[in-house]
Amino acid sequence: MEQIVTLVGSATLQTLAMVFLSTLFSLILGFPLGILLCVTDPVSGIMPKPVLNQVLSRIVNILRSFPFIILMILLFPLSRIIVGTSIGTRATIVPLSIAAAPFVARIIETSLKEVDPGVIQAAKAMGSTNMQIIVKVLVPEAMPSLVSGITLTIINLIGYSAMAGAIGGGGLGDLAIRYGYQRFRTDIMVAAVVVILVLVEVIQFIGTKISSRLMAKR
Repeated sequence: MEQIVTLVGSATLQTLAMVFLSTLFSLILGFPLGILLCVTDPVSGIMPKPVLNQVLSRIVNILRSFPFIILMILLFPLSRIIVGTSIGTRATIVPLSIAAAPFVARIIETSLKEVDPGVIQAAKAMGSTNMQIIVKVLVPEAMPSLVSGITLTIINLIGYSAMAGAIGGGGLGDLAIRYGYQRFRTDIMVAAVVVILVLVEVIQFIGTKISSRLMAKR
């Protein structure tokens, strides 16, 4: 029993580290991209740029179409360049971040497009610049939806991190496969799955609460 607790505890910390850092980096990559997709939209954008919007949209669609396992294998060389290895927790953060970034971009774009156009027009009428509209109108007005989207991203990353265990990614997925499935330790595999389920439930609960409170303050 003590061995199971030790193994699951260590793997849980690895998963939390992977998910936290990959969420951070995917937001750094995806947030600006999502804003660009929104503001350059040829129909509803505040800075319509059809060509740029189409190019960005195609890039996002291509990256989103890659199955994560294949993307992770393709990014082995990049992981080796950035973190010095292609196996383990550190290496997995690179493909996790890149896989989640286009998903984040679409979530940001969709959330910003839900903002009432009347609010944007009012800001323009008061002489606000495009940057002021983005920072002071679009993002604050879309915050409840943004929080829900980021929560969904974190949950997806937990699933991705578990899949990464199939090719030596570390964390709970790696524990369930190497120690549970391959060594016929059903107890370890079940414990890893239960922890993953608990993490998802806790994150979803927190995200829903924050989003609801933001919505109530509007």
